[in-house]
Amino acid sequence: MTVRAPYRSLRGISAVAALLAIGAAGCSDVSDAVDSAKDGAKKVARQRSVYSLDIGDCYNPTGKAEGTAYTVEIVPCDEAHKGQVVGEFSIDKDKAYPGDAGVSEIADTRCPVEAQKYAPDTWALPKGAALFYYTPTKESWATGDRAVSCAYTAEKGTFSSSLEAGKPLKPEQITYLKGANAVYEALWANQSEKDAVEDDLAGYKAQAKAVGAALDAHVKGLDGIKGTEVGKLRSTLTKAAGNWKKAADAADADAFYLAYDPAFTDIDPNKSVAARKELGLATTVPAEEAEVWAG
Repeated sequence: MTVRAPYRSLRGISAVAALLAIGAAGCSDVSDAVDSAKDGAKKVARQRSVYSLDIGDCYNPTGKAEGTAYTVEIVPCDEAHKGQVVGEFSIDKDKAYPGDAGVSEIADTRCPVEAQKYAPDTWALPKGAALFYYTPTKESWATGDRAVSCAYTAEKGTFSSSLEAGKPLKPEQITYLKGANAVYEALWANQSEKDAVEDDLAGYKAQAKAVGAALDAHVKGLDGIKGTEVGKLRSTLTKAAGNWKKAADAADADAFYLAYDPAFTDIDPNKSVAARKELGLATTVPAEEAEVWAG
């Protein structure tokens, strides 16, 4: 609040100065000055502390997209905006400050999960939507701040509507998305830092075990969903789950590769397009995912 107050006051002074100056101006200049003052007053009124962001808020940053921030401009979601808050959570209040890297690691893990609660179908997100977050600083932590706000931000341009689904999802859609999201979360959240399996066989096997377990749960969820294409996808993913389990049990790197290649191929997002269409979900594979499997 102490940072926000002078900012608001300065904006207020600018608006007043503009209004006082219009007396000596022509009609066109008067109109322009009034419009400018109105725009300035509106922007001031929309300022909100980053500590009071709510899920669903659409906003424009008042400073740089990255770095320390104190305020944002809250706007209606049908107006052009740079970001939208799609999740929030609190870090354990009894922990000591985990450091900037530690806080980022927590947000990297939790924000995708929280964001998917708000916008479960990540394929339906606008092109260029990237997940960012507002986290406590060392200074705000000392005052009791533990809140993390997760937000999708437009990497280029702006959003023109809310990212929340326009209509409630059906039970079978929710079941599918929950299972599919868990599979890819297991894949990327457990990715080894080593490029070669030979350098971290245990790490790659742990990833394979996690993906296999997520696939088992996904296939079980699909068992209760009717549809020809869903049935075909279930068969493909059942085979994939078996290969991921083989990779998880591999005795050496060669055995891992033999199981991993078909396992990875069978979770190619392109193979789920027909089932998604049958379920009434988005069918355009996100560019970053398409690139991974195209390589």
